[in-house]
Amino acid sequence: MKFTDVVGCFGAASVLLFGSALIPLLGPLFGLLTPLPFLFYASKLGTLDGLKASAVALSLLAFLFYLTGHAQLIFLSVEFCFLGVVLAGLFRKRLSVGTTILWAAGLVLILGFTALTLIGWSKAMGPFDVVQAYLRESLDEAARVYRHMGMEETQVAEFQRYLKTLTDMILKVYLGLLIVGTGFIVWFNVMVSRPLFRLAGLEYPDFGDLGRWHAPEHLVWGVIASGFSLFLTGGVIQFLAVNSLIVMVAIYVFHGLSILLFYLNKYHIPVWVRAGIYFLIIFQQVFLLVLALAGLFDQWVDFRRIHTRKAAE
Repeated sequence: MKFTDVVGCFGAASVLLFGSALIPLLGPLFGLLTPLPFLFYASKLGTLDGLKASAVALSLLAFLFYLTGHAQLIFLSVEFCFLGVVLAGLFRKRLSVGTTILWAAGLVLILGFTALTLIGWSKAMGPFDVVQAYLRESLDEAARVYRHMGMEETQVAEFQRYLKTLTDMILKVYLGLLIVGTGFIVWFNVMVSRPLFRLAGLEYPDFGDLGRWHAPEHLVWGVIASGFSLFLTGGVIQFLAVNSLIVMVAIYVFHGLSILLFYLNKYHIPVWVRAGIYFLIIFQQVFLLVLALAGLFDQWVDFRRIHTRKAAE
């Protein structure tokens, strides 16, 4: 482990985390990239030296954020450091892309749940109660800001009713959104790290042709079961059904993206056209629904003729 490696990891991670907190609009993008420095140096230095460099960089980050009054970034730095080191270890095992993302996202979620449990114990609350309390406090703070802006009481009351409706809606789906968001962060870092590794001459795992990836075939039964469970009365079953359906729809969106990538590669579509297509998918949510439906029905329609070729062979 070299001093320059520790400085590089610490410097890149601190810039990205400060950028996520201070830069408007593009800030979340900087936050998504924060695991990359830890992934890069943990892969470059090997298991033991990578852990040492990450631990030293993480300690410096925590000290820096404490001094600058950004203590809320300490937990993010711990979580992203953990994700980067875990991904580096999974890269060495040469797993499939789906298994890599599943393991990394699952371990990060376990870390987050453990942290919420410890925080809840200190406040005599459950882990989910901590999340609910945080959401309610955030939305109440937004209402206080509007009141200080000089809005009339009738407008403030209407805004508070809107926030209450929004809070109730978020509390019903936040678990599914948390799982999907974690999976997206892992997938994003796995994809972005590829050109970075090649530029630095590091070995990147061979995930095969991503245009041929598909969701597990038995997942469709989960969609059917969750869909029927939505018609049940409220309670734990409906809560689990709604959040499970959100996660499975997200998986089928990536299945649909894989189908799209297959045809983009097949017909050698230029980069600028691909960028336009991805731009439309991001800003026109109806295309996400189209991708999810394409992924769901692919096992019957077989858009890429993958199952047909396997049967013929």
